[in-house]
Amino acid sequence: MNSKISNIQRLSNPTAYSFSVAGFIALMMLLIGSVYYATYTVDYIWRWYKVPTYFMYKETIKVYAGSNGEVKEIKPNGEKFDLVITDDLGDHTFTVPAGSFDLDEGDFTSDGDLLAEYEGGLKPGLLTIGLWITLKISFISTILGISLGIIGGVARVSNTPVLKWTAITYVEIIRGSPLLVQIMIAYFVLGTTINKILMMNGFTKLNPEWYGIAALSVFTGAYVVEIVRAGIGAIHTGQVEAARSAGMSYFQCMYHIILPQALKTILPPLAGQFINLIKDSSLLGMISIRELTKATREGITTSLQVFELWFACAILYLLMTFTLSMFVQYLERRTSTK
Repeated sequence: MNSKISNIQRLSNPTAYSFSVAGFIALMMLLIGSVYYATYTVDYIWRWYKVPTYFMYKETIKVYAGSNGEVKEIKPNGEKFDLVITDDLGDHTFTVPAGSFDLDEGDFTSDGDLLAEYEGGLKPGLLTIGLWITLKISFISTILGISLGIIGGVARVSNTPVLKWTAITYVEIIRGSPLLVQIMIAYFVLGTTINKILMMNGFTKLNPEWYGIAALSVFTGAYVVEIVRAGIGAIHTGQVEAARSAGMSYFQCMYHIILPQALKTILPPLAGQFINLIKDSSLLGMISIRELTKATREGITTSLQVFELWFACAILYLLMTFTLSMFVQYLERRTSTK
């Protein structure tokens, strides 16, 4: 029996493993403690209690008088009250909750006077709106990016010049220019032209979100093309020859034989690409799309809660990317057992 023990075997020892876990916990506690200490050394008033209102808040509804008039009548209407204001144009009825007004019959009102004020239902805050838009754009762009990438990847390994050279040109142009430049071109150049054509023909112009989705999809698709090409290249050429000799066409061979096997290889790099897509969506704020980063900036502008809102924004991005990473790992385990 060999008395020498490798480093990996030593690490697999239960005692060494326990020390390793303790070391990780100590490192995390040191990191958290450092951040906590830094928050108190900065000359800044922390207002974490206000952060939840940027996720969900109760709307304050104010009812104003539209002209000079008089309170003609205040009558019950179920659990609410009807305020009947009369002026030169007739009677105007405002239905408001009990306790939301301080008026009596016969009181005079002026244009712009506050008649009632009360809390409405729950409304989504800026961060919730930004999170939803980011998720929506990322999901649609992911689907379109995968579709473009698979089509481009199959064309990339084709022997047909028009398909192969078109795919190469697409990949090199898109990967060779910054995403921000592509977003600007998609919105200000193509978007302006397309919207003008649509409006000339009686249609409504497209929302900026669709130009942002198009730019992200095309950008992501170019990288997926190379990922798919590498995955297809990892499959032994003998399988292609066997499928072709069995009478399958090129695309039938790709769909039924090659791509299902390549999926196991390309899942990890695809996950990394789509995690990048979620983070790249933050650039869409440059074309007035209220995604998560732009919503955070708007909240900071109105509240001056710089640190709290940026921390909240970072945590939300982390939750999205971590969830996607866990989902891809689940898919990897499922595909590896088949």
